[in-house]
Amino acid sequence: MGKKKETKRKRIKLKIKKDDIVMVMRGKFRGHKGRVIKVFPEEQRILVEGVVNVKHVKPSEQFPQGGIIKVERPIHISNVMLIDPETGEPTRVGRKRNEEGKLVRYAKKSGKIID
Repeated sequence: MGKKKETKRKRIKLKIKKDDIVMVMRGKFRGHKGRVIKVFPEEQRILVEGVVNVKHVKPSEQFPQGGIIKVERPIHISNVMLIDPETGEPTRVGRKRNEEGKLVRYAKKSGKIID
């Protein structure tokens, strides 16, 4: 049994950030618009406000009866699209350099820079 080689993880740059307004494009909540609460870049998942899944829990002190509860759960980033600030429709996101040379995000549909 040899040693397991540790690889350096590449930092993943996501185009969706916390507090962005996104639309769910796939799954049970298709068409739902919500604000991004938290981003998990390592898993490429985001937590969207109002997108809840059911979770089965065993009886415990917190849930004495156990059963099925509704919990906001992370969804994969590929299942959402950013809402264009100008038109209010879903758009893809690009990155380009502005006049100062800083990398900024922009909406591909309207070309408007996203703050």
